[in-house]
Parts: sequence; C-alpha cells; structure tokens
Amino acid sequence: MTTTITSATLTVELKETIELNGMDQGSTNTLTIGSVNEIFKRIVTVTTSEAEILAFGTAAASGTLVEADVKYIRLTNLDDTNHIVLTFKCDGNHEFAVKLDKGQSFIYNGDLSGGLVDTMDASASALTVDLVDLVNITADADSASCDMEIFVAST
Repeated sequence: MTTTITSATLTVELKETIELNGMDQGSTNTLTIGSVNEIFKRIVTVTTSEAEILAFGTAAASGTLVEADVKYIRLTNLDDTNHIVLTFKCDGNHEFAVKLDKGQSFIYNGDLSGGLVDTMDASASALTVDLVDLVNITADADSASCDMEIFVAST
C-alpha cells in the first residue's frame, strides 16, 4: 500500500503574556518537529480509578504507539475543578508521577531522533541516571471524573 499522506512540520509555540509594572515580561518560544506523518488526538474521560491512557512499544499494535517514532506528547486537563495525577512508567517498572491541575497542560518531549527511547528514569532514591524507554502513561482523577485532551505527534 502506498501512502497518500505527506509528512509535515509540527510547530509548537509556548507563549506567556504578562505585564508587570508597565513592562512586558512575557516570552514566546517555538519548537519545530519535521517529518511528522502521524497524529493521535482524542479527548478521554479520566475516572478516579487509575487507567492506562497511552502505551508505547517497538511495534504498532492496538492501542500502542511506536516508541521510537513519538516526538511530542501534550496532555491537557480540561476540567475546571479537579486535578489529575499522571504516572509515567519506564522499562524496569520505575515510575514518576505529576499532578496536572485544572486547566493545565503537561508536555513530554520525545528525543527528536529516537522518540521515547532512552528518555526517562525514576527511582525511590537518589538517581544515578540511566535513561530507558517510556512504556506507558496512566491517569487518575482526584475526586471526580475529568476530561483530558491527548495530543501525540509521531514521525
């Protein structure tokens, strides 16, 4: 099968706008990721029971994205009241978790050449960093279900 999809460049613009004491203190930073030819985008309901929202592996499969191809992940809590806890698991079952408060976004950048391969490490004690592959992300809502937008770009 020959594809009819032409790769494109994803442009991510992070912009803060604030004026303090009459002076612009904002900032704009732009990242471009070339050769993107796959987008995974959906809105999911995150319940108060931890559930896998993204899985990564060495081959495409039902519900699994190719780890070496994922270059950019954005997770946005669309709720206006409750937070979500995101848990990132790597090879070896090490995990780290972050709180994603109402209305906030979390960006996990893959390596521009290797995707999610060798991008994460976690430990219960001080790290001697040994980066390994991100294998999945789970989400758990605080006290009530929350909607969350997932956006993933792959090459």
